[in-house]
Amino acid sequence: MDTVRWGIIGVGDVTERKSGPAFQQAERSQLVAVMRRDAARAEDWARRHGVGRWYSDADALIADPEVDAVYVATPPDSHADYAARVAAAGKPVYVEKPMARTAAECQDMVAAAEGAGVGLFVAYYRRALPRFRAVAGLLAEGRIGQPRSVLVRTQQPARVGGELPWRERPEVGGGGHFVDLASHTLDLLDWLFGPVTTVTGSATTRPDRDPDRPTPRAEDQVVATFELGGGVRGVGLWDFDAAVRVDEVELVGDGGSLVFSCFGTEPLRLVTSGGTEEIETEQPTTVQLPLVQSVVDELTGHGTCPSTGRTASRTAGVVDTLLAGHRQAEAARVAALV
Repeated sequence: MDTVRWGIIGVGDVTERKSGPAFQQAERSQLVAVMRRDAARAEDWARRHGVGRWYSDADALIADPEVDAVYVATPPDSHADYAARVAAAGKPVYVEKPMARTAAECQDMVAAAEGAGVGLFVAYYRRALPRFRAVAGLLAEGRIGQPRSVLVRTQQPARVGGELPWRERPEVGGGGHFVDLASHTLDLLDWLFGPVTTVTGSATTRPDRDPDRPTPRAEDQVVATFELGGGVRGVGLWDFDAAVRVDEVELVGDGGSLVFSCFGTEPLRLVTSGGTEEIETEQPTTVQLPLVQSVVDELTGHGTCPSTGRTASRTAGVVDTLLAGHRQAEAARVAALV
């Protein structure tokens, strides 16, 4: 392909600024059609973003002969199904993260894409952002010496009241905010150091949180120890029932440390025996643009994309391992309520 003509399935909030405009801004890329089950909302999105065609049926968009590749931006419970349908039509697919609810679903998606001979890419866009390219560059330059360990701490207050969002419904998202947010961090570490080779840990939900809910409850605290490529060892705490927000990753080497947030934009903080240095990084207005450009580059023969179905499946496997005990406990709790 000289130019990739895209269609989007599921034009919800993430497509307004984070991702949707990237398909119009990338070189050798066009956004030609969008789909949402609510026809009025699909038409409204298309009108506001200057897209010529809209659909309320996913199969109609997939079958559109002027759509070369499809971005699936629905919640995770439909990713595997849509990816299989797109692959069966012989078209590459770029799927929102988390890739799917479980590693088994991810593996089914990889098999469908490889069986059809089409590309499968996943929106772990931190692999392409200038901020984290700068982190990789500092590591490559030896600014912290030989990396030895990683400390991850993510905290945020629990939601209070209101309708339960899909990100806290395991039947839709595979879990809770851990699946949605920690997968970004775990995938970033996979890219920086290599795949996780061993992982242990546990996940819990506060016992008094909706004890009679007739469906599985999302985890609200996860602790983990893990080892990455090169023998880098890590520990992580993800607490989504905390009093204050914390978003910090620290990479510790034998010559210093590098501290940064995974979800913020403040300067990187390099700490060595010579003192502390703050390093500014740029942030594109459309945060998925660098990764989308890499997908287009691969499809048009100008480069490769760093985030594929296979790399994302590894992250899903780590998440599955950490949530296994919690998922079993929740299944038993729900069964006892029947």
